[in-house]
Amino acid sequence: MKPKLKNRYRTYRPHYKKTLLLALPIMLSQLGNAIVMLSDTLMVGHIGKNELAAVAFGNAIFIVGFVLVQGVTFGSTPLIGSSYASGRHRYASEQFANSLIVDLLATFAVGGLMWAVSYAMPHMGQDEAVWQLAIPYYRVLVLSLIPYVVFLAFKQYLEGLGNTRYSMNITLACCLLNILLNYIFIFGKCGVPQMGVYGAGLATLIARLVMPVLYLLLFRYKSNLWRHFFFFKANALKWKEMKKLGAVGLPIGGQMFIECLAFSCSAIMAGWFGAAALAGHEIAMNMSSLTFMMVTGISSGTTICVSHQKGMGNQKGVKKAGNAALQLGFCYSISCALILALGSKVIPLLFTTDDEVIGIASTLLLFAAVYQIPDGMQSISLGALRGIADVKMPMYICSFCYLAVNLPFSYLVAVKMGMGINGIWLGFIIGLGTVSAIMITRWRRKTRG
Repeated sequence: MKPKLKNRYRTYRPHYKKTLLLALPIMLSQLGNAIVMLSDTLMVGHIGKNELAAVAFGNAIFIVGFVLVQGVTFGSTPLIGSSYASGRHRYASEQFANSLIVDLLATFAVGGLMWAVSYAMPHMGQDEAVWQLAIPYYRVLVLSLIPYVVFLAFKQYLEGLGNTRYSMNITLACCLLNILLNYIFIFGKCGVPQMGVYGAGLATLIARLVMPVLYLLLFRYKSNLWRHFFFFKANALKWKEMKKLGAVGLPIGGQMFIECLAFSCSAIMAGWFGAAALAGHEIAMNMSSLTFMMVTGISSGTTICVSHQKGMGNQKGVKKAGNAALQLGFCYSISCALILALGSKVIPLLFTTDDEVIGIASTLLLFAAVYQIPDGMQSISLGALRGIADVKMPMYICSFCYLAVNLPFSYLVAVKMGMGINGIWLGFIIGLGTVSAIMITRWRRKTRG
C-alpha cells in the first residue's frame, strides 16, 4: 500500500470501524426481514404461478404505504442521536415519547388509505385469479403495520443512542417465527388447514404482534432501559416537538414513498405483460431487495455516526463519517453485483420450476446487477444527509428522478418501444443512476470546507 493511501486509510479506519459496529446489527436485522419476504415468495412460488404473482402484486402495493410510515419513524433517529451525543439525555427520552405519538398518528392515517386502496386492486390491469388471491393477503399486511410501527419507535430510539443489538435480536427471533408460521399456514401443517397466500400474510401479522411485546418486556426488566420511561409524562408531549419530528420524518417518509411508488408502479406495469412476467419480476425484485435491505443497514449506521459527530460539533468528523460509509457501500455494492450476475441462471431455480418464469428472472437479475452500485450509493448518501437533518431537498430530488425520469423512461421503452419487461428494469438503472449522482454531489457540497 502506497504511503498516501496508507495514511488515508489510517485517517478513516476509526470511522470504518464505528460505522460497521453500528451497521452490522442493523444489516442482520434487515437481512432477516428480507429473508422473510423471500420465504413468502419461495414457499408460495411452489404452489403456483398465480400465487407467486399475487404475492408480488400485494407486496408491490403494500410496500408503498409501508415505507412512508417507516420513513416517518426514521425522523427521530438523527434528532435523538444528536441530542444524546450533546449530553441532553432527558430531552432525548422526551423525543422518544413524542415520536411514538407521531408514528402512530401517521400509521392510522396511512393505514386507512392503504385499506381503501384494496378496493381498487381489481381495476389495476391484473389477471382476476391474481387479484382475488392478493386482496386478503394485502389486507392482513396492512393490519400488521400497527404493531410493527410501535416496534420501530423503540428501535429508532435505541439506534439514536447508538444501541443496535437489541433490535437485531428481536428482529431475527421474530423472523424465524415468521418463517416457521409461513410453513405451517401456507402448506397446512401441524393440523392447520392449508391457507396458501393468505397464510403468508397471517404469519407476518402474528410475528409483528410479538415484536413490540418483546421490546416492552426488555425495557421492563432491564433497569438501564426502564429509566428512559421516567420521562414519559404528559408534560413531555409537546406539539412543538412533534412538529420538529414530523419536519424531519415526513420528508424522509416522502422520499422513501416516492422511490417505492416508482418500483410498485413498475411491478404493476410488469403485470401488463402477463403472470409469468410478473412472477419473474418478483423473483428478481426479491433478490434486489435482499441486497438493498443490507445496504440500508450501512445507511442507518451512517445516519447515527454522522448525527453523533454533528451533536459533538465536529464538522470534520461529520464529513469523514459520511465519506467512510460511502467507501464501504461502494465495496459492498460491487460484491452484490458480482453475486447477482454470476448467479443469474441458478437463483431462479430456487423459486420455481416454470421454464418461462426462470428465463425472464435470469435476464432481469443481470439488470439488477448493473444497478447495484448506484442503488447503494444513493441509499448511503441519503443516510449521511439525514444525519445532518438535510431531508427536504433530497425528497424533491428523488421525486423528480423517479417520477419524471425513471417511470416515464420505463413506460416509453417497455410499452411504446416494445422492449417489454426488460425496458422496465432499464428504467431502474437510469433513475437510480441519476439519483445517485445528484445525492453524492449534494453531500460533497454540504460538507465542503
